[in-house]
Amino acid sequence: MSRNCVARASEIKKLIVGIGGMTNGGKSTLSQSLHQQIPNSCVIAQDSYFKVEDESEVPEDSHGFKQYDLLDALHMDTMMSDVDSWRRDPVQFLRQRSLKPSDEQLFVLIVEGFLIFNYRPLNLLFDKRYFMEIPYDVCKRRRSLRVYTPPDPPGYFDGHVWPMYLKNRIEMEDSTPGIGELFLDGQKPKEELLSGVRDDVFKEIERLRGKLQPTI
Repeated sequence: MSRNCVARASEIKKLIVGIGGMTNGGKSTLSQSLHQQIPNSCVIAQDSYFKVEDESEVPEDSHGFKQYDLLDALHMDTMMSDVDSWRRDPVQFLRQRSLKPSDEQLFVLIVEGFLIFNYRPLNLLFDKRYFMEIPYDVCKRRRSLRVYTPPDPPGYFDGHVWPMYLKNRIEMEDSTPGIGELFLDGQKPKEELLSGVRDDVFKEIERLRGKLQPTI
């Protein structure tokens, strides 16, 4: 590797943004909208790492409900491997996903998911954190309008989804002091939510830009 390549690699600045939240809270919509407005960004979605290829790997509770709201239901090792790949070489990571990086040496990874703040190795990497929340009745109504594979069995929301959300939220708040200050109201207009988060992230981007050395 040439000295110029080493110098360019050392000048790269990286920002990792975590957008967590309850099921159907709006985290995926916000993440994709944010990605569209931030150059050199990409999204890693926790939902992509469910152990769907073999349901026998997903534990069941005493009622026979599949416990998809547990970290054990996810390939977190694979997810962390992808995050680490981005950290090592964000340029190559973007190209592998058919995304064209710009010449600017600043890259943003947006990680979204319902348990991203409950997995300590991942949670430690975030520079910015946001958590989407909505009331019980809104969450239940939104969930009932979506089609899942496998589909939710009768009583699944009240018997598993909501109780596990409350449990996971307590664990998240215990492990991430101050996360309560970063809660977002998922009932607000999408444009308003995007504007607030985008402005906050861009402040951090501008701070990092100030640390970049001018390219020659």
